[in-house]
Amino acid sequence: MKLRFLGKNSTPGDSPTLYASDQDSYVVQGWKVYANDLLMQLDVPDGHTVVEVPTELFEHLTKDGLPSGEIKNFAAPIMLLTEQGTCIVQGPEMHDAEALSQMRMPDYETCIEVPKSSITALLEENGGPDHQRPA
Repeated sequence: MKLRFLGKNSTPGDSPTLYASDQDSYVVQGWKVYANDLLMQLDVPDGHTVVEVPTELFEHLTKDGLPSGEIKNFAAPIMLLTEQGTCIVQGPEMHDAEALSQMRMPDYETCIEVPKSSITALLEENGGPDHQRPA
């Protein structure tokens, strides 16, 4: 899998990053979630994991030709919105060796792969109930 860097929201020691893949997916690199209070709110299937990223990370979607990176619909793969304004994102944990070799990832981070359609659906106004579930 080939990755194209879209952007990063970085402070010293932290590096949530967003990539577009050649597999019609996005790879979201973020902080591993260990907090039991967050994990107990989720049903994480085998082979999936959750990462925490700043909501601003999705602003980099404009570099993939999308008109906006503003999340308007908080639904899967975004599972929770924390009080700190970060998103808990769930998806299949990335194991592709070629993709991982293109990334720099500290031990306390991991990455997931989600279909582009799942992410672009989050940018659309949702006329239904509010899916925003604070953590």
